[in-house]
Amino acid sequence: MTGPRPKPGILDIAPYVGGESKIPGVKRVIKLASNESPLGPSPKAVAAYRKAAKELHRYPDGGADRLRAALAEHHGLEPERIVCGAGSDELIAMLCRAYAGAGDEVLYSEYGFLMYAISAKSAGATPVKAPERDLTADVDALLARVTPRTRLVFLANPNNPTGTYLGNDAVERLRDRLPGDVLLVIDAAYAEYVDRNDYSPGIDLVRGHPNVVMTRTFSKIYGLAALRLGWAYCPPAVADVLHRVRGPFNVGTAAQVVGVAALRDAAHTARAKHHNDRWRPWLARELEAIGLGATPSVGNFVLARFPAGAAQAATADAFLKKNGVIVRAMKGYGLPDCVRITVGMDDENEAVVAALRAFLAAR
Repeated sequence: MTGPRPKPGILDIAPYVGGESKIPGVKRVIKLASNESPLGPSPKAVAAYRKAAKELHRYPDGGADRLRAALAEHHGLEPERIVCGAGSDELIAMLCRAYAGAGDEVLYSEYGFLMYAISAKSAGATPVKAPERDLTADVDALLARVTPRTRLVFLANPNNPTGTYLGNDAVERLRDRLPGDVLLVIDAAYAEYVDRNDYSPGIDLVRGHPNVVMTRTFSKIYGLAALRLGWAYCPPAVADVLHRVRGPFNVGTAAQVVGVAALRDAAHTARAKHHNDRWRPWLARELEAIGLGATPSVGNFVLARFPAGAAQAATADAFLKKNGVIVRAMKGYGLPDCVRITVGMDDENEAVVAALRAFLAAR
């Protein structure tokens, strides 16, 4: 006898593995592996979370109406074009499920977020990578790999794990040369950290075209990774589709009320941005000063490259763990000679650099 068989391709999925949080035998762990906000959530968000505990027996607002209204007010958007999800991960999965299936292709850049391929495969579609140029998405390479089977193109902008980004002109050129029936999904999870004049998270492109979606998250600068809260800004027809395929209560009450409180605490968000503006360049400079490569980043992390290659990167990762520091190894992204280091608190940033300096000095 045989048991139930999953759809073709499901068993080919390598499950997503998040950044580690614990080191056996180490009491104080410095976790710089998951691009979390070192400042944590707003005190107002924490207060809202505690208050929500009194209503745990009630179902959430299925439409997340109050949260969508708050997002619309904060960003100057139309609430009816916003769809909320359990993190932007869920929205990525819903888009693949709604617009791609067996025989279809989902396109993304070579070092894009791992969930694009996982979500494509889970929908029965085929993930397709386009090479990057200098660890940055390449518009021409993406367009060269568009076929009649392409249904979605995911562009992480800024990109995780490289921290690089495409300017407005490049993103507009990508959109303009895509077939009208291909959905361009701009994953702007790190948008709040970017202050470059040529950058846009994609709001105007969504407003101007029926085949562009922007996704965002509360997991990064708002410090709400544990609650799993994300949102998408969509053309009306796409918003309608996503509401049809999402679960009826896909975003819990706690996430909704805490999201509203976080949006309203602009001072806390500004502190998180200021901290990152100070320490990300410092981290990059210090890494380069001790002989490592540091990819220019506009996110809240730096991709560090080891000159001696993958073996040195793996040994360094192990050395850091022995010293109570967790960073993110990049072998799963096809960058085995790199680790990704999240910007932490002052002493955490200094500790990871000191540990890496000691590692390199001993070699």
